[in-house]
Amino acid sequence: MAALLEINNLSIQFGGLRAVDDFHLTIEKGDLYGLIGPNGAGKTTVFNLLTGEYKPNEGVIRLEDRDITGLSTIEINKAGIARTFQNIRLFKQLTVLDNVKIGLHNQYEYSTAAAILRLPSYFKTEKQMNEKALELLSVFNLEDEADTISANLPYGKQRKLEIARAMATNPKLLLLDEPAAGMNPNETQELMDDIKYVRENFDMTILLIEHDMKLVAGICEKLTVLNFGRILTEGETKTVLADPEVIKAYLGG
Repeated sequence: MAALLEINNLSIQFGGLRAVDDFHLTIEKGDLYGLIGPNGAGKTTVFNLLTGEYKPNEGVIRLEDRDITGLSTIEINKAGIARTFQNIRLFKQLTVLDNVKIGLHNQYEYSTAAAILRLPSYFKTEKQMNEKALELLSVFNLEDEADTISANLPYGKQRKLEIARAMATNPKLLLLDEPAAGMNPNETQELMDDIKYVRENFDMTILLIEHDMKLVAGICEKLTVLNFGRILTEGETKTVLADPEVIKAYLGG
């Protein structure tokens, strides 16, 4: 049976800089996997390659044995990969509920005529979307904020909303780019619990980038460490975090 995600010999070059060099990764369905490394190591570039924002110079990306290398961001999302961003990207003038409903539009459809004429099919679909959006918001205790303009949410809740919106596309693989960035310790602990809940209750496979080592050690089962665009080491989390090379290159030892 094929792995959920398989990456082989992935590379990209910007001018004379090889930002990612001969990167490989295998993620099985249900994994909670971490990608760590110093600033500028190439982690977000890997995410951009996985989601079609960048096209690789070399290498192959396969999702459930389907070659998705070089597809557009929309095509890759439809194939089953969704993500959040290091710098939050919400529709800040829309409500919390409407942000999540945008993510649902690839699963629920009604005709333009039904929307304009307010036919029964329109109201039925809207009701289904509202219910699903509220279900996702409840995972992050945001259901009471459904009518709040997203720009008015506290920072930590905006990060959670972005995860809920990504989940609304019903992905097979969820990419989280520094989900705990800027959070206080209490918010980080809540996020750890939320990510575990999502994996266990939504049959979700998760790959995350994170600098918070408490979060990484607390939820990730496997890690890959990048440094200068190349893999420094990979394996079980406890083993990787005890590696002297990781301590030297990443943890400042």
